[in-house]
Amino acid sequence: MLRWTARRTLAEEQHWRAARGRTGWTPAPAGVEVVWPAQLAPVYRQLRKSFEDGKNEPDAADFYYGEMEMRRHDAQRPRAERVLLALYWAMSGYGLRASRALAWLLGAMATTVLAMMLWGLPADAPKAATTGRLTGREISLTTNNPDPVNPAGPLSSRLTSDRWEKSLRIVVNSVIFRSSDQDLTTAGAYTEMASRLAEPVLLGLAVLAARGRIKR
Repeated sequence: MLRWTARRTLAEEQHWRAARGRTGWTPAPAGVEVVWPAQLAPVYRQLRKSFEDGKNEPDAADFYYGEMEMRRHDAQRPRAERVLLALYWAMSGYGLRASRALAWLLGAMATTVLAMMLWGLPADAPKAATTGRLTGREISLTTNNPDPVNPAGPLSSRLTSDRWEKSLRIVVNSVIFRSSDQDLTTAGAYTEMASRLAEPVLLGLAVLAARGRIKR
């Protein structure tokens, strides 16, 4: 069941959403024209700026959310802008829904941990081998680092506590944009790179949303 957060809205937004067949919104009275998002976005923007100037953060946040919603639903805006706004809404509620951002972060971390356990960690930790040659009074040493070996066998055999602990350490390091210095397979190396790019962004969105919640 979806849980919606209450916010202040314009009556015109209520009418527009009800006209689209959405339940729970107030329909426009008879004879009242329905106003569309392209006309509502500037109104929300002016209200937001007014409340921000008056240091009224809670109401300003509600009108900021309304402004972003109208921009996202405005068919006259470029598709790329609307896609970015849709992603921003889905990930963190425009930086105002901390629980949504944390859910995405925890979900991404859990997915990365599972991917590391199944394909990212090598079958065994590669052990460096050192060889040398003695010529007269000189010793020549060479150290070879073998490539990580992809894990084999059924996937269930890779779900061990040891591999979970190593995978979790890699993911936590990725969130704070650090390398784990763990030997990984090719799939694991690419998974770690993706994690180091995406998960700090999700953490930043969560912090931004939590900050906005505290200010409200």
